[in-house]
Amino acid sequence: MTGWHRRKPIETARTGPRLTPTLSWPHLMALGVGAIVGTGILTLIGTGVDRAGPAILISFAVAGAICAFAALAYAEMATMMPAAGSAYTYSYAVLGETIAWIVGWSLILEYSLVVSTVAVGWSGYASPLLEQHLGLPHYLTHGPTLGGIACDGKVQQASFGMNLPAIGIIAIVTALLVRGTHDSARVNTALVILKMATLTLFVAVVFPHFNAANLHPFAPFGYGSEAGACGVKRGAMGAAAIIFFSFYGFDAISTAAEEAKRPERDLAIGIVGSMLVCTLIYVLVAAAAVGALPYTKFANSSETLALILRELGQDRVAQVVAIAAVIALPTVILGFLYGQSRIFLGMARDGFLPPRLAVISRRGTPVRITVLTAVVVAILAGALPIDQIAALANAGTLIAFIAVAICMLVMRRRAPHIKRPFRTPLVWLVGPGAILGCLYLFSSLPLKTILWCLLWNAFGLGIYAFYGRHRSLLGQEAPKL
Repeated sequence: MTGWHRRKPIETARTGPRLTPTLSWPHLMALGVGAIVGTGILTLIGTGVDRAGPAILISFAVAGAICAFAALAYAEMATMMPAAGSAYTYSYAVLGETIAWIVGWSLILEYSLVVSTVAVGWSGYASPLLEQHLGLPHYLTHGPTLGGIACDGKVQQASFGMNLPAIGIIAIVTALLVRGTHDSARVNTALVILKMATLTLFVAVVFPHFNAANLHPFAPFGYGSEAGACGVKRGAMGAAAIIFFSFYGFDAISTAAEEAKRPERDLAIGIVGSMLVCTLIYVLVAAAAVGALPYTKFANSSETLALILRELGQDRVAQVVAIAAVIALPTVILGFLYGQSRIFLGMARDGFLPPRLAVISRRGTPVRITVLTAVVVAILAGALPIDQIAALANAGTLIAFIAVAICMLVMRRRAPHIKRPFRTPLVWLVGPGAILGCLYLFSSLPLKTILWCLLWNAFGLGIYAFYGRHRSLLGQEAPKL
């Protein structure tokens, strides 16, 4: 067990060649908004109202508040330790190597599944066009599905295939990231503006149809989290555990710490600012949606916003929203693929991955680790039935959020006088609030998701015990007794 609790000194949190600092706070805020606003708000409103009814407004408020607390913790830790790696790096310096490995392993779960899921979602919009105009066969535009008995008792036939559009969009975003962080940030900012304009258009068109009668009954499934058929948890908190997916992405900003021009200022503005902007637009979109139509008309819809607009007779606006969503959705892939590559970079610098992967190109980007990350998520998106395990991303994210909040509180006790360019206000309320809130949302996840998460981390601990701790550069530098 020697070395399982060794910590990396804070002053050496960043090792190896530095990434080129090219990002200012508008780029970082756009990166956060681009990663946060995606399939969650476009599709999960339908899933949320199916589980909570109009009480989804409470679900969004609770999930947003918990994420806001976590965002404040991230802002303090990121400005104190401006290094690639995010929660993994903070945990290594504060909580020790074993916890850092678990957090890094959980972040792999979060980022890889989010990128793959969004790529598959984008493919769902693009595939009909590709099949119609390019003649691509169906088995090349959809991944495989597993056969068996569905929850509703229907028999599902197994099918095989390869999702080439999902692989293609990941390749395009990867090429943009390899070209350079500044160039990809400029494209991302333009697409984020398009995305926010689209959501603003939706609110402007739909809000005049608001009818308070559509909010009754407000909480048809209660305010808690009750297990129902097929293990689905209904109620406001059950929905919050699912639509939580809509909010995270701001943590990708913390992975850009080395590339921020003024990290002590820009990181806090980017993290907190993107959360405030997204929470505001989410609440407005959700209120407009449940107020315009009875929630039963769009429950479980995969194209919620477009469906609502069509129901209101706004077919042209619905088409605009759908097209804009397809154009702007790759910003989510960019944000999370960027973040995953920087986390892998941090792990490679520490010896957990081959150090040669941490080489920085002439453009100031980690080309090798970015390409490796893209290959991993492309395999997931193109060849696996990702829809069946995508909920695991929430579990991995919650673990990382809890770790960052704990790191913040531990450092307030261990090193109260260390320089903190950003200090979280009301830290002993915000920190425990983030921890307890994330624990509650974790417990509100479907039991199958929790079990799969535990199995994933048990597998990860096994890899650490037999491989990771022996590869650790910090361990190799330690004196042998």
